[in-house]
Amino acid sequence: MTIAVEVVETSTLGDRSYLAHDGRLAVVIDPQRDIDRILALAGGLGVRISHVVETHLHNDYVSGGLALARVTGARYGVAAADDVGFDRLPLSDGDEITISGEAALTVLATPGHTFHHLSFLLHGPKGPVGVFTGGSLLFGTTGRTDLLGAQHARTLARHQHASARRLADLLPQGAQVWPTHGFGSFCSAGQSDAPASTIGRERTVNPVLRLAADEFVTEVLAGLDAFPAYYAHMGARNAAGADLLDLTPVRAADADALRSRIAAGEWVVDLRSRKAFAHRHLTGTLSLGLDGPMSTWLGWLMRWGAPVTLLGESDAQISQAQRELARIGIDRPAAAATGTPEQWAAGDRSHLGSLPSVTYPELAAALAGRPPRGLPAPDVVLDVRLGDEWRNGHLAGAVPIPLPELPDRVAQVPVGVVWVYCGSGYRAAAAASLLARAGRTAAFVDDSYGAAADAGLSVVTVDG
Repeated sequence: MTIAVEVVETSTLGDRSYLAHDGRLAVVIDPQRDIDRILALAGGLGVRISHVVETHLHNDYVSGGLALARVTGARYGVAAADDVGFDRLPLSDGDEITISGEAALTVLATPGHTFHHLSFLLHGPKGPVGVFTGGSLLFGTTGRTDLLGAQHARTLARHQHASARRLADLLPQGAQVWPTHGFGSFCSAGQSDAPASTIGRERTVNPVLRLAADEFVTEVLAGLDAFPAYYAHMGARNAAGADLLDLTPVRAADADALRSRIAAGEWVVDLRSRKAFAHRHLTGTLSLGLDGPMSTWLGWLMRWGAPVTLLGESDAQISQAQRELARIGIDRPAAAATGTPEQWAAGDRSHLGSLPSVTYPELAAALAGRPPRGLPAPDVVLDVRLGDEWRNGHLAGAVPIPLPELPDRVAQVPVGVVWVYCGSGYRAAAAASLLARAGRTAAFVDDSYGAAADAGLSVVTVDG
């Protein structure tokens, strides 16, 4: 009987969970908080989950591992060296986990992403099949080494190099690599668009396997940029252990309640597309559409524990947002409302607004004195991308304030009309809505940054 590995993708966080099985029994690796997806997959395959294991105490999401183990009766494996607040199967280097007569896992200590990080070598009837690498060896990169504090980043980078080399030396060239991070996650030191990989491929493309230790450490540390502020809360939550989440509907908010929450300065988030928000929205709300990584940016922008109210076109949008937020530990939004901006304003048009969106050619025309559609020309061009993006190229004369810093730095944005840009338009829309909430006149560039130079705009790097 062959061993099958099923992938459960969480694209909004850039992560993957896995279910490996032999047709009867299964092991789950690094499950997300919403375990109903895993349960449905196992049920559809007709397999029983005997073990749930974690490669590490995650920094970017609340694990569903403890809850899944309790629901299924599976044994829950976590590194023996991790200090946790629940009973677990303590795992150490060299331990074997027998899943069935056909499948087994060998535990490998692979410190680097965290100090006690584990990888799991999957054996089938004919030998090694692949390795679940968590935040160790990723596709074309590795997990970042600074999430436990900058003071540990260099030491962990050296561990990361040694751990990746160990995996490459232990496994055959054709062995599959199954990482948890690296598909857009900020836990990854770099990004890759590869859909799959093997040890052999990683030997040819991955810097950690091509560079000597000193070179790798220098390169990986130089490439680390900011990571979401909510990561500070994930490790402790996972060490304590998260129970089943509650996805029942939250309290409905009427127009009066929405006005009160907005007046109080609370986060009232519009989940519709940025185009819909630009056309019309409830004044004082923020654009973080479900067509982008809403939970990552909301969790990064808002003060942890602050109430958040969700606005969506339908119950389905609210439910989706609830699920995404629960994955990062925002378990219960304060309130929600569905419908249209007109309904949220109870027909009072004085509480409705619009937010102009433009393209890079229109920005170029405006800077040349020809603003489109009667829009006011920008006095300020604001770049809300992250530091590495800015250093690798930005519009000449632009003011840099990374989006995560903007809520605390709105007063530092120079006076006048502000046009905001990012890499695609998603972050720019969020930033422009933050500025509009603060009473500023703003527009956002809803266009790919790659079009800026083609539009005739001057693009410069930090070194000129």
